[in-house]
Amino acid sequence: MLLLIDAGNTRVKWALVPIAMRGRDALGKWSGCGRVEHARLAELPGAWRGASIVRVLISNVAGQAMREELETLLAHVFGLAPVPLEWFCSSPELAGLRNGYRQPAQLGCDRFASAIGAHALHPGEALIVATCGTATTIDAVSADGVFLGGMILPGLGLMASSLARNTAQLPQIAEDLAVDAPFADNTDAAIASGCLAAQAGAIERAVAIHARQSGLPVRCLLSGGAAPLVAPHLSVPHAQVENLVLIGLHQAAMTGKAPC
Repeated sequence: MLLLIDAGNTRVKWALVPIAMRGRDALGKWSGCGRVEHARLAELPGAWRGASIVRVLISNVAGQAMREELETLLAHVFGLAPVPLEWFCSSPELAGLRNGYRQPAQLGCDRFASAIGAHALHPGEALIVATCGTATTIDAVSADGVFLGGMILPGLGLMASSLARNTAQLPQIAEDLAVDAPFADNTDAAIASGCLAAQAGAIERAVAIHARQSGLPVRCLLSGGAAPLVAPHLSVPHAQVENLVLIGLHQAAMTGKAPC
């Protein structure tokens, strides 16, 4: 069994995949999967024990402390028969995707994995990959498989909480961003509407620029915990894809090449 782990800034997602499952049709077809907040990491070994894991591939953007905690948890899972851990990182080229970052290693490994996953799901198409999490990242992938670059902005919760924290009379609404009208008639909803408009506007602008520069139709993919909140406010065609980082890790693992 292959264990894929996506350690993000807020939660850890994981998937178990039979080693024999290969090819595009296998992407996203997990034997088991889950997610936990950072505070609940101790629950993970119970989900992984008995899974006959022979390979582990990890994307970690949550820092050294998270890396050490995952190493400790996995050591408990494997006991006296440890399995080497592979730490995914961005490289100049991997799994059919070329990295156009000025310094390829500086591209966040989660963004690189998401782009690999998106290109694997939709080869030959120009793509915008928007991941709406703690931060919102909006990345462009060319039809011939080049990661062109992207945009980074505060995520929905961070945007709203920053506004509330730095404006004395505004309430804290980061946990409640629901809005049903663009021009709100109360302050809470006005903050939510503004934050959602900023997120949707950035994604729509990226799609328009990519279409203009490539001369091709652009497919827009959304992922991340806040994607369901942003999606209804987009005026461009789009699709939500869960666990896009894990899909990219799976595609990278199937190449048989080292992830770094």
